[in-house]
Amino acid sequence: MKRSVFLLIALTLVPTTILTPLAADDKKEKPKFELTDDEKTLLELTNKERANEKLPPLEVNPILFKMARDHSANMAKKGEMKHVLDGKNPADRAKDSGYVYAQLAENVASRENATLSEVMKSWMDSKIHKDNILNKDFTQIGLGIAKTEKGEYYYTQVFGLPKKKK
Repeated sequence: MKRSVFLLIALTLVPTTILTPLAADDKKEKPKFELTDDEKTLLELTNKERANEKLPPLEVNPILFKMARDHSANMAKKGEMKHVLDGKNPADRAKDSGYVYAQLAENVASRENATLSEVMKSWMDSKIHKDNILNKDFTQIGLGIAKTEKGEYYYTQVFGLPKKKK
């Protein structure tokens, strides 16, 4: 009898002890998502090009921003401007981040001492990059900018059309 009572008391106390830290974590606010000044400028430049073609502006998506920021940082770390790094392409990175899409595309660039307007111009001067920027189906965007110790910048634009929930 004593053993049963002790076991019952122990089982009753365990969940409370385990759940207390979880409850405290639930009360913490998630960090607020904010764009850097350069990201704001690049977003404005991108949406200006879309407006010139009478296309709606792209909406900021925090998941796509994380993807783009992480990819730019990885390119800067490796000193390589590539869509595929560490064996992962944009679709792999989207899957890893939990972004479920109907369509996805990525533009990357690397420049030293270039203005954001010059980076945007280089994308617009390239048919494939321009087609991504002006794709009427895309509704969301993520941007990333990273700088190496040598002063070289790596840029990423990730465009998405989220998959509709059934």
